[in-house]
Amino acid sequence: MHEMKRLLFFSTLNAPFIEEDYRILVRHCRVERIVDRGMRAIFRLPGGVLRNQVSLAWFGSVYAGSMVFLARLFKRKSMVIVAGVDASKDREINYGIWLNPWKSIFVRYAFRNADRVLVVDPFLQREVIRLAGYRGLNILNVPFGFDTTIWTPGLAKEDRVVTVASCEDESRFRKKGLDKLFEAARMLPGMQFLIIGIHKRFLATLRSRIPSNVDVMSYVSREGILPYLQRAKVYCQPSFTEGLPNALCEAMACGCIPVGTIAGGIPTAIGETGYLVPYGDVPALVRALQEAMARPSSKGMEARRRIETEFSLERRDSALARVVRELMT
Repeated sequence: MHEMKRLLFFSTLNAPFIEEDYRILVRHCRVERIVDRGMRAIFRLPGGVLRNQVSLAWFGSVYAGSMVFLARLFKRKSMVIVAGVDASKDREINYGIWLNPWKSIFVRYAFRNADRVLVVDPFLQREVIRLAGYRGLNILNVPFGFDTTIWTPGLAKEDRVVTVASCEDESRFRKKGLDKLFEAARMLPGMQFLIIGIHKRFLATLRSRIPSNVDVMSYVSREGILPYLQRAKVYCQPSFTEGLPNALCEAMACGCIPVGTIAGGIPTAIGETGYLVPYGDVPALVRALQEAMARPSSKGMEARRRIETEFSLERRDSALARVVRELMT
C-alpha cells in the first residue's frame, strides 16, 4: 500500500494463531490492537472502530456483533475470523457459542452484516451458513498458515503417539476425543502415548482413568511442544469436531504420521497423507494407529510436504493482506 491504512485488531485472548495474524497484518497496515473482555471491551470498541477504516474481530462473539454494528453505524468496514467454537452448536458435548440463545443473536448479526467473514476451513463455511441462516456471500476460506522453518522434523523418531489438546473439564475432554483415545490405548498396551495440555485441576480428577501406557502433561508452551512433535512418529487427533487444528498441522510439519477423525477440518489437513476414521469408532482408531506405527518414519514426510504446499504462512499472509486491501480501497 502506498499509504498506511488503519486497522482495528480485536480479540479477547492472546492465542498463538491470533498472534500470527497480528504479526502478518502489522506488515501491511497501521494496526490498533485491543485485547480485552467484559465491559472494558465494550467501552473501548466504539473509539477503536471510529479511529480505523477497517475493524477485525477474531472469533464470532457478542463483541464481534457489537463491533460490526458500530462499523455500520460509523460507515466503516468490518471483518470477522471464524475458527471453531463460533460456528458450533453441539449439544452432545455441550460445545459452541450457538448453544447460548442470547449470544447467538449477536453472532448471527456479526456474520450476516460483516463485510467479510473469514473461515479457516470449508466445513466452517457450511456451518456459518447453516447456523446464521443466510447465503454466506461474504464468506472467504483462508486457511491457517504454518512456518515450516520452525516446525521441522527432528533427527530421529520414537515409536510414540502424541496428542496435544488443551483440556480443562469433562466437556472439553470429550470434545477432543480423549475418552476414545484412552479406550484405544487400553487395547494397545504395547504402544506408548503422550497427551499434552490437560489442565492440572482436571488432571487430579482424571488420574484414576488414565491407562498405564499413557503419559499426561499439563501446560507446555508452544515452543516447548516442538521437541515432542519432532520425536513422535505418530500424531493423533481423535476429536468430535475441529476447525483446522493447529497442533495437527504443526505435527505434520514436524514429520509425524497423522491419524484423525472424519470431523470438521481434520480431513482437510490430513488429505491422503495419513489415516482417517469415523469419530467414536474405537476399533477403527486402533487399527489406524497400528498401521501408522508400522509404517517407516519417512511416511511422515508426505504430511510435511502437504503443509508446505497447502498451508504455508506465505499463503495466509497474502490472503489476509488482499482482503484488508480490498476493504480499504
